[in-house]
Amino acid sequence: MLRGIIIRAVGGFYDVRAEDGVEYRCSARGRFKKDGTTIYVGDRASITPLSGQEGVLDAVELRETFLARPQVANVEQVVIVCAPQNPQLSLQLLDRLLVLAENEQLRAIICMNKEDLPHEEAEQSLRNLYESAGYLLLMTSAKFGQGIEELKQELCGRISVLAGPSGVGKSSLLNSIQPGLKLRTGEISERLKSGRHTTRQVELLALDCGGLVADTPGFSQLLLAAVSPQRLPLCFPEFSLFAPKCRFTPCRHRDEPDCAVKKAVASGKIAESRFKNYLVFLDEVLTQERRY
Repeated sequence: MLRGIIIRAVGGFYDVRAEDGVEYRCSARGRFKKDGTTIYVGDRASITPLSGQEGVLDAVELRETFLARPQVANVEQVVIVCAPQNPQLSLQLLDRLLVLAENEQLRAIICMNKEDLPHEEAEQSLRNLYESAGYLLLMTSAKFGQGIEELKQELCGRISVLAGPSGVGKSSLLNSIQPGLKLRTGEISERLKSGRHTTRQVELLALDCGGLVADTPGFSQLLLAAVSPQRLPLCFPEFSLFAPKCRFTPCRHRDEPDCAVKKAVASGKIAESRFKNYLVFLDEVLTQERRY
C-alpha cells in the first residue's frame, strides 16, 4: 500500500501522485459510494498499486482544510492573482477572497500580475493598502519574468490554490514558473473586459520544487455562506489590534458606541475601503443568518 495525494479526477477515476513521485490512475473501492463519501482533489489517500501505473483507491485521510469553491482539500495557502486593469481590479472581490481564505485559516498572498502595464500609482496604492493589513503582496509580470522566482519560492513545499478572476494571467504565471506545464492561456475579451475561461477543471500541478498548485476556473462572485457574523470581524486581521479596546465584546463594529475599530478607521489607521467592504459583507452574512 502506498500513500499519496489525489491530483485530479477524470471520468470516475482518480490520479494519485505517490510519495515517490509516480502517478497512478486509480478506481475507488465500492465502499466509498456505499458510505456516501465524496472524494476531492487534494485528499491524502492510500492506494494499492496494480499492473503498470494503475491502482485501487483504498482510503482517504481526514482533511485538514477544505475549500468549497474551488473544491480542493488540504490547501495550505491561497495566492490571489489580480491585475491593475484588463480586467478591472475589484477591491471588493479581492477582499471577499481574503475573507474566505481567513475563514478557512489559510495563508493568503496577493499577487499583482501584468506589471508591464503602466499603472505604478495604482500598484503602490494597493501595496500600501494590503501590506498595512498584514498581507504579503508580490508584484509579478509573466511577460517579463519579474517577480517569478519570488512567487516560486512561496509555492515550494506547499499545497496552494491560485484564485482570482479570469484574464489576470494565472496560467501564464504557472507557465513562467515551470514552462513544461504548457497550460492554455486566453486572450482578454475586448467586449467584456474579462478573460475567457481557459482552465476547465481543478487539477493539482506538481512543481519541480516540491509544491502542488491548483490552477482553477476563474470566478467573479463568491458567496460568504460559510462565514458567520461572529467570525467575519476576525477575517480582517487589521481589526485585531483595535477590537480589544471596543466598549462591547463582541462588537460588530457597526452601530455600537465607543467602537475602537470605527475610531481607527476615522483616524486613518484602518483603510476606509476595507472597512466599507467589511460592512457590505456584514450585511450579507446577517441576511443569510436570518434566512436560515
